[in-house]
Amino acid sequence: MKKWNPFSAKIGIKVGDVMVRNFISTKLDTFVLDAVKLMVKKRIGSLIIVDKGHLKGILTEKDIMWALSKKKDLSEVKVEDICTRKITTIKPSADVSNAVRLMKKSKLRRLPVTLHKKVIGYLTLKDILKVQPALFDIAKQDYRFTGRIVEETTQEGICEGCENFDLVYKVEGKLVCENCKDMS
Repeated sequence: MKKWNPFSAKIGIKVGDVMVRNFISTKLDTFVLDAVKLMVKKRIGSLIIVDKGHLKGILTEKDIMWALSKKKDLSEVKVEDICTRKITTIKPSADVSNAVRLMKKSKLRRLPVTLHKKVIGYLTLKDILKVQPALFDIAKQDYRFTGRIVEETTQEGICEGCENFDLVYKVEGKLVCENCKDMS
């Protein structure tokens, strides 16, 4: 008899049941500064880049930071110049546990959900953990020691760095989100 492994088990919740359907998107020819303004206004960390419903890329905070480190003036830079084009996607019929494993394997926190090559939703690790916190054990990454004391937690709360509501970690006695944890 095969031993039950919680990391290979399906949980019966489909990606399509958890994904965000009203995701925020923009086009390839959008200027980066306009995309940044949209991200700030909507309080999101990434944008789906589409053309006629088809996925063309993702623009993340990391892409923007990389561009800022290379080019000091982004006023004439378009999203297509800096967005990530090689995208890992998932189908809405996939089990959420498969999405978590794919995110961990690919070192991603977000997955566009596609059907017949069209983007129909967006799935984030935060969305999954809201529905199924037990998947945290599969999702958690190996933390490198950086000289800081980082305690793992699945607690949701207000980040003391950026003041956003998110999953928070205790770092040096402060509760901070993943982004602020990486920046400190």
